[in-house]
Amino acid sequence: MVAMSIAEAWPPAGQLFTVDELDRMPDDGRRYELLDGVLIVSPRPRVLHQEVAFQLAVELREVCPPHLRVIPEPAVMLTRITEFDPDIVVIRRELLREAKVTEPPLLIVEVRSPSTALIDLNRKKAAYEQFGVPSYWIVDPDPDQPELTAFELGPGGRYEESGCVHGTTPFRALKPFAVDIVPARLVEAVLPP
Repeated sequence: MVAMSIAEAWPPAGQLFTVDELDRMPDDGRRYELLDGVLIVSPRPRVLHQEVAFQLAVELREVCPPHLRVIPEPAVMLTRITEFDPDIVVIRRELLREAKVTEPPLLIVEVRSPSTALIDLNRKKAAYEQFGVPSYWIVDPDPDQPELTAFELGPGGRYEESGCVHGTTPFRALKPFAVDIVPARLVEAVLPP
């Protein structure tokens, strides 16, 4: 892989972006993702966002069974024209040697950012549903009212809300493994002592 400028990585006029062009995008501090051949550019997450994602990954990893792994920010390639960098995924251990995740993770977690909230709640959710990701969580890292909303694929292959908790109310997940997540614990570090 050779890093290029954005102009050099850009596809010819009238063509959609593919993961090949995405792989050539420069490492310039922005997050580049691809949705149906359209480039999504957003600023790198803020420190609060990173803290909440890290804390959640630690809590998940503490109870993760040995045949599964909790991975922060991997490239998840849904198709040749759709690739995301979710905040956290849970995958089977044997997928660790792959360059990208190319089959549905068992769980995808997105921590909301002001710049990506609508995409996370709508377009990414629909893409993950179509890809067959069994569990999708969205975490709102608001220090005053942290929230976790969970979706599970239902019998018809559509996401159904399986829980929405705020503050100190725990969310009891059973998939991909049993774990209790309390949104307030995820933001403890940013609250005044």
